[in-house]
Amino acid sequence: MAAQTEESDTAREQIKAEQDVDQVRQRAVRDQQRLDSGAVTSPKDLENLQREIVSLAKRQGDLEDIVLEVMERRESAQERAAELTERVASVQSKIDDATARRDAATESLDGETATVTKEREVVSATIPADLLKLYDKLRQQVGGVGAAKLYQRTCQGCRQELSITDFNEVRAAASNTVVRCENCGRILVRTSESGL
Repeated sequence: MAAQTEESDTAREQIKAEQDVDQVRQRAVRDQQRLDSGAVTSPKDLENLQREIVSLAKRQGDLEDIVLEVMERRESAQERAAELTERVASVQSKIDDATARRDAATESLDGETATVTKEREVVSATIPADLLKLYDKLRQQVGGVGAAKLYQRTCQGCRQELSITDFNEVRAAASNTVVRCENCGRILVRTSESGL
């Protein structure tokens, strides 16, 4: 935006400088026509007119130099604005690409969530209501995971190894008894890898 503003500012400055050159040029042409027409007969007026024409020619040259300097600055500003516009387009393209990938990933995750939710509903229908209630309560308390696998005396929820006493109590419990980790409180899921 700053580069575009600079370019438009230099464009206005160039137009004004060119208008100044045109005014000086028109005045010099008028004075030259008066001089050439012979309408001015007084030697003093002729001398003043000739001096003014010389002065206007110098002024025109100075103004044309200003126009050239402004044109160079404007060209530089245009190049900078074009470069920045191209960079913005490139960044916007990357943003659009990242947004499209994010949207695709979100859509995929939404589909996965719907599938897992349906599977959970099917499985939860087979679990006793009081156990499901305990599981949901634990999930809220311990960051979303209410049950964890017991793997070689270690709770996979908190990654803590059970003490010998706690492990022996789990070993002694009946297979349909709900056992919990003494460290994190999660329900322990016993498998053949539990080390029991």
